[in-house]
Amino acid sequence: MSEVLLSVENIRVAYPQLHGTHSWAVDDVSFTLKPGERLGLVGESGCGKSTLGRAVMRLLPTGSRLEGWVTFAGDSVFDLSPKQLRRFRGEAVALVFQDPMTRLDPLMTIRDHCLETLRSHEPQLSRRQAKQRAIETLSAANIPADRWGQYPHEFSGGMRQRVAIALALVLNPKLIVADEPTTSLDVTVAAQILQELTRLCQEREMALLLISHDLATIGEYCDRIAVMYGGQIVEMGSTREVLQHPEHDYTRSLLAAALHIQAVSDRISEVKTDNSPLLRIKDLQQHYTLEGNFVEQLFRKNTPVIKAVDGVSLELYPGEILGLVGESGCGKSTLSRSILQLVRPTDGKVEFQGENLTKASPRSLRGWRRQMQMVFQDPHACLNPLMTVGQSIADPLFIHKLATPAEAKARVISMLERVGLTPTADYYHRYPGELSGGQQQRVAIARALITRPQLLICDEPVSMLDASVQSQVLDLMLELKRDFDLTYLFITHDLWVARFLCDRIAVMNQGKIVELGSTHDIFTNPQHPYTQTLLQAAPLLANC
Repeated sequence: MSEVLLSVENIRVAYPQLHGTHSWAVDDVSFTLKPGERLGLVGESGCGKSTLGRAVMRLLPTGSRLEGWVTFAGDSVFDLSPKQLRRFRGEAVALVFQDPMTRLDPLMTIRDHCLETLRSHEPQLSRRQAKQRAIETLSAANIPADRWGQYPHEFSGGMRQRVAIALALVLNPKLIVADEPTTSLDVTVAAQILQELTRLCQEREMALLLISHDLATIGEYCDRIAVMYGGQIVEMGSTREVLQHPEHDYTRSLLAAALHIQAVSDRISEVKTDNSPLLRIKDLQQHYTLEGNFVEQLFRKNTPVIKAVDGVSLELYPGEILGLVGESGCGKSTLSRSILQLVRPTDGKVEFQGENLTKASPRSLRGWRRQMQMVFQDPHACLNPLMTVGQSIADPLFIHKLATPAEAKARVISMLERVGLTPTADYYHRYPGELSGGQQQRVAIARALITRPQLLICDEPVSMLDASVQSQVLDLMLELKRDFDLTYLFITHDLWVARFLCDRIAVMNQGKIVELGSTHDIFTNPQHPYTQTLLQAAPLLANC
C-alpha cells in the first residue's frame, strides 16, 4: 500500500517553563509513515525522541506549547474529541514506554490489566473470548499462561516489559510507537520481541515507530532511519544508506561510538588469579515460594518454588572486571543483591576479603558495604529528586561517618571533577531532574565511589544510554578502575558491552552459571548451547 498512514508536518514542542519562557524540545520536524513501514528514530538522550512520540499521541503535559500538524489515516489528530482520542490511543496507535512500571498498576494482576483493556475498547467480547485473546497475545510476547494471575512486582524488569508490549498488541493497532521497548531485555528476548513486531508489521500492514539508542537494533529491524539532534531531524534515509554513507557529522559520531563498543578488543587481561580472590561465592541459593491466595493454598499440594539463584559458585579477583550475562529473569540482579546481603540467601556462602557475609551482623554488614557499592540500571530511581547532586553524593560519607560537612563538600567537588561533571560548582547545586540520563549515571557512579570502595557491582549501568553517552561512560569506568584500583562485577544483557569491558564472562541461565571463561574464549569458542544462542541473537552493526 502506498497511502500515508501517519503524517507529521512541521511539529514544534515546548514544555511549560517558569516565567513564561520556552525552548523547543522538538523543532520543526516532519516525516511520514506508510502501513507496514518501520522507521527507527535515534539520537542522544534529551534530543527530543520521546517528546516526538508523545506529541503524536497527544500525551504531552498540560501547558506544553504545540505547533504543526499530525494526521492519521487522513484525520487530524489534534482535532479529535476526547471520546475519539480515547479510541485512537490503543486501537489506532499504541505506545510502549521505556519503563514498564509506568504502564502497570501494582495492585492489578496481569490478567486484570489485559481484560480491563479489552473490556474498555471491545465490550462486545465475551469473557472467554477476551481471555483467549489475552493469553494468545501474552504468549506472543513469551509470557507463559500460568503467570497471568501474578502481579507486576512478581516479574523481572524484562518480563514486565514483555507485559507492556503485549498490552500494546492486544487491541491490534495500526501503528505502534515503541519508546526504547527492549532496553531492559536480554538479547534473545529482545530479538524475539522485535522479530514478533516485524512479523506483525508485515502481516497486518502495521507501522512501527521504533525509538532507540541502539543503532544495531535499528539497523536490523527498520526500513528507514531518522537521526535526531537538538530537537531536529538532521538526517533521514534508508537504513542501508544512512549506516553505510552517513552525511551529517552527528550521524557519523553516533556510528563511530557504536562501532567503538562493538570493535574487537585487543586488551590483555592483567588479572592475577593466583592471588586470593576478593569475593568468593560458594553454592549460593536464593529460592522464593509462591504462596498464592487462601483458596489456592487450601487445594495446592505442593507450594511452587522459584529458584532465582540455584547453587552459584564464583570467584572475583582484585582488579578484575567480571561480566555476568544472561536473559532477563535468569537471576543476575538477585545474585547481586544476595552478594550485598540486601536479601539474605536461602543457602550458601558469600565471602568478601575472607569474611563470611552470610553470618555477619547488621552492624558489621554496614561496615562491609562501605567497601562494596552498587550502580543501578536506572540512575533516576536511585537518586532522591529532592536532594541536590552535591547532597546525594555526600550522603554516603555521612551515613558511614567518614567526613565533616566541609570535608565532604571538598571530596564531592573533587569527585564531580573526576567523573566529568564540570563546572563542578554548577552541578553541585543541580537536582537530578535537571540532568540528562548520562549525567545522572555519572552522579550515581560518583556517589558509589565517594566512600572509596574496593568492589563495584554494576547492574545494567549503561543500558538506558544512547551509543555516544554509553561509550563515554564505559571509557570513564575503565579510567576510574585504574585510578581507584577498583574491581567490577558488571551485570549486562549487552554482549558487546561485556566484550568491550570485561576480562572474564560468566553466563547465567535459570539461576545457574552455565559457562565461565575469558572474554576471548566465550566469544570465539562458546561451549554451552545457551551461550551460542545469546551470541547468535546479538545484533552486530557491521552486518547492517
